Amino acid sequence: MAVSTGLDPITAEVLAAALAGIVQEQQESLFRTGFSTVIRESQDASCALLDAQGRVVAQHVVLALHMGAFPACVAGLLQEHPADSLRPGDAFVVNHPYRGGSPHAPDMAVLAPIFSGDELIAFSAAMAHKPDIGGPVPGSCLGSAREVYAEGLHLPPVRYATAAGIVADIERILAANSRTPELVLGDLRGQLGACRVGERRLLALIAKYGLSTLLAAFEHIPRLAEARVRAALARWPDGEAAAERFLDDDGVRLGQPVRVHVRVRKRGDRIQFDFRESADQTLGPANVRPPLVRAACAFGLLTLIDPELPVNDGLLRVVEAEFRPGSICDPRFPAPVNTYNPTMHALTDALFEALSRLVPDRKTADGCGTRSIIIGHASAGEGARARVQYELFGGGSGGRLGLDGVNGTTVNHSNGKIAPIEIIESEYPVRVERFELIPDSGGAGQWRGGLGFVREYVNLGGEARFSVRSTKHRIPPQGMDGGADGRGGRCLLQPGTPEERELPTRCSDLPLPPGARVRLETPGGGGYGDPRCRDPRAVLDDVLDGYVTPEAARVLYGVALRRTALGYELADEQAD
Repeated sequence: MAVSTGLDPITAEVLAAALAGIVQEQQESLFRTGFSTVIRESQDASCALLDAQGRVVAQHVVLALHMGAFPACVAGLLQEHPADSLRPGDAFVVNHPYRGGSPHAPDMAVLAPIFSGDELIAFSAAMAHKPDIGGPVPGSCLGSAREVYAEGLHLPPVRYATAAGIVADIERILAANSRTPELVLGDLRGQLGACRVGERRLLALIAKYGLSTLLAAFEHIPRLAEARVRAALARWPDGEAAAERFLDDDGVRLGQPVRVHVRVRKRGDRIQFDFRESADQTLGPANVRPPLVRAACAFGLLTLIDPELPVNDGLLRVVEAEFRPGSICDPRFPAPVNTYNPTMHALTDALFEALSRLVPDRKTADGCGTRSIIIGHASAGEGARARVQYELFGGGSGGRLGLDGVNGTTVNHSNGKIAPIEIIESEYPVRVERFELIPDSGGAGQWRGGLGFVREYVNLGGEARFSVRSTKHRIPPQGMDGGADGRGGRCLLQPGTPEERELPTRCSDLPLPPGARVRLETPGGGGYGDPRCRDPRAVLDDVLDGYVTPEAARVLYGVALRRTALGYELADEQAD
């Protein structure tokens, strides 16, 4: 498709780089001013610039699904507050999944309209996870919620700031509904500051290049991204492919797998994603809203075509998606959504499998999915505040055509970081006693899956309350093209004692008495290709590194090893 906006190519590239730099500066501002470990350490947040219609023109990719969430949030804002009612200095906050676009209520978005004179030209936006926004459990992510009303405080788009400053009543409401009010308000003000950074930098661009040039860039940059994606699609063979994955359960109907299904149809430079065969909306909080599903489709295309593509509305324009109302991918209000992310990972794994049948040189086995633990520590003494320990984890990524998976990482659209042990132990009354890779947890294959890890805690404080949101415990990450599945995850209370108990994939508000232990074992990635085709020297290296045991080398890979004074070496005769 032709791309013509009247911009010369050099100016267009300069402005594209400038906009990308602005959102990255916003992001760094947010991380450096974050109060909670969720923002400051795990970096569960994204920033973006959108045009006056709410279309993304630039986003710094931390959480790729937010490319769908930001436009839905602005759409909700403009529906409740028409453009002609907005004023310079305004900023709005929204976290309602149905009246905005937040993935779940803890993800609060701050949206600041940007004006040139009296003309609304853009929005500066920041979305960040809050450690607690109320509800029945610390962390606000009840794994057995049956409606959104059990998932904490929900705000439709409401005015959070004006040119005169922050609206104090909004902060009073938020503080009164959170177990960690200082952290929530501190992070929210950091988001507002990041939005103001975006506003100042964008106005500086206007002063330098002129408003008409900048608005032309807003049109040009997404069109260029769309054109690049469509040109790549046109080179793919036409066809249709389908794939499915299953969640362990929905958090309420324990042990009952939930199906997610996608059918991909590609013709010329167009591609359609059909999710209508997925399961009905779940009783528990495994549902996900369509804006995020569309973003997952765009993410899949970006990774297969060119990971360096700019993230903007041009990617979303290519995605044609079909949903069935009342399904897990298009739930009806007030269906719960707070543990949506395992569903998104299942969808992404299914997307990659279906797309690999159209582009067979781009294949990957399933990754570990995502998980978080939440420990609510009660206040200790008069005047002390409660603390909510919220941590994000991945595991191993899947083996890929030509490459092994990555150990102890995040996968797909999740890019949060693991909070350092030193930070966790200094801010919460816990001790981390184990943090190590799990041998043989990566699926065997010509290209091995990445390893999961174990992380074990001891509660050093008073009575605490524990929750886990995870996936791929009962149904492990799938291997591909002859590769073995990765090892599934586990979460144990009081491991190694007579009281040992394995927890469901999603559960909430379990008592954690003083001295109690919790062990989280994350899944390894699936393997790719026949394990017997793996280079024996690569298997030997894996054994020497502690990734694969000698027994697994012999049984799974057919590689016999001989013990030496310094470790192992290849035997003269390989195992059968």
